[in-house]
Amino acid sequence: MKIHCNALYQIDPYLFRDSDGHGWGTLDGITGKLDYLAELGVSTLWLLPFFVSGGRDGGYDIVDHCAVDPRLGDLAAFDRLVREARRRGIGIVVELVLQHTSDRHHWFQQARRDPASPFRARYLWRDAPEDHGHDPMFPPVQAGIWTWDACARQYYRHLFYPHEPDLDTAHPAVREEMFRIMEFWLRRGVAGFRIDALPYMVERAREADPAEQGRWLLGEMRRKAGEHLDDPILIGEADVAAGEYGTYLDHGRKLSHLLDFHFNNHLFLALACEDAREIAATAAEYPADAPASTRLMWLRNNDELDLEQLDEDEREQVMRAFAPEPWMRIYGRGIRRRLAPMLGGDVARIAMAHALILSIGQVPVLRYGDEIGMGEELALPERQSVRTPMQWTAGEGAGFGDRPERAWRRPISAGPFGHGRINVAAQRDDPDSLLARVRELLAARRGLPAFDTHCRYEDAGTPGILSCHYADAPTPLLALVNLSGELRQAALPADFVLDATKVARGARPLSDRVALQPYGYCWLQGRRTR
Repeated sequence: MKIHCNALYQIDPYLFRDSDGHGWGTLDGITGKLDYLAELGVSTLWLLPFFVSGGRDGGYDIVDHCAVDPRLGDLAAFDRLVREARRRGIGIVVELVLQHTSDRHHWFQQARRDPASPFRARYLWRDAPEDHGHDPMFPPVQAGIWTWDACARQYYRHLFYPHEPDLDTAHPAVREEMFRIMEFWLRRGVAGFRIDALPYMVERAREADPAEQGRWLLGEMRRKAGEHLDDPILIGEADVAAGEYGTYLDHGRKLSHLLDFHFNNHLFLALACEDAREIAATAAEYPADAPASTRLMWLRNNDELDLEQLDEDEREQVMRAFAPEPWMRIYGRGIRRRLAPMLGGDVARIAMAHALILSIGQVPVLRYGDEIGMGEELALPERQSVRTPMQWTAGEGAGFGDRPERAWRRPISAGPFGHGRINVAAQRDDPDSLLARVRELLAARRGLPAFDTHCRYEDAGTPGILSCHYADAPTPLLALVNLSGELRQAALPADFVLDATKVARGARPLSDRVALQPYGYCWLQGRRTR
């Protein structure tokens, strides 16, 4: 099932809905909410790890890649989810995490106990730490990337936490295991994978064969997935320069999509300085072999808002705007907050941000709860601050489960983002709610194929307004978004003739321009004059 341009919806299965009263989210809990997701306009679900794990890194420290954490359900529950999602036209994307395993994985346990074990070479061991040019992924929480193992009597490498030893994708057995895992989930009906920490896997593959700088590995993954699907989804997590994107995609012969960290960083810079020129300038950096339709854009995700693609002054500008206090920042590079509080809880501004990522022709990603404006819990450590239960109702436990006293993590209960104020039930039938506005945008976008075509960024006559002109579409489209908190007017392109207004919030079309209220936006359909 191909990703349509409408939306991916990222779900943490542990935190979405508890269906059995044991206190943890479940796969059946997600299945029970599929009608809500279909009504929202979601085309694809991106499930964060639900596998058996060591439980120390949000499920990314995997012990068994082909087994479901029993707290979440079992394979039968997963099959039900896939079947019911498909019945609603929704595909399922799962995580492929093979840059590392848990230190509890049976491969690592055998490797550390026996230097002659065939599993030893599947990890990176050294008699003394080596400098590979990599810094710890989570400074200062993580002191280094090499840890001494007293049992193995060697150091092992871990770019992430010490309980996540790095696999060596230069080793054929590691690649064979990767293909086995892919085949296992493809046979169960998934639409594809989001591939974790991909550049590090490619780097090690280069040690086995330097061809294509190791990116031949992506072609092998594409071929394996293509044995089961005509158009598999392969989303790479690769925080690389804009000019490198095409080498990971290779016109569909390798990845189908990349998470666009570069654009994401500059989008937040544009929001911070209320200047749409930053977005237009960033869009111009991408080569023709990395079109917008192959790049995923989001407002928040499961981790910190990593701002490493900005220079020091730009990063500080975003920090001052959205994370003014030290405890809102993390790892010296990012923000550990949710979108809604970063934007002051202003419904119009939060809706504008959604309109923004839905206007630029990229595939949008919504994190669970962002459609209602959920907040963060800064009392939780590190990235846990943005990992709180979905807020379904104002009742006890936020409707996360029927036994709220058992919930392993409490929902946000106090303040302006507490579940008493922010929840699905309160917004579902309110036409001016954030949920209604996001739903309206997604519904309109589904009926506008122009978003699949090339976007031409226009000069709207004021820096605060983004003007995206899809002039090459059979039915031209103009998307206008006011990033500023002031009333603005945007000039219509000279070759655009207004025919119909598809979406308008805080926007009033005039004869040759559009008046936009603070954080207003509109999508205007044009007609061809010849």
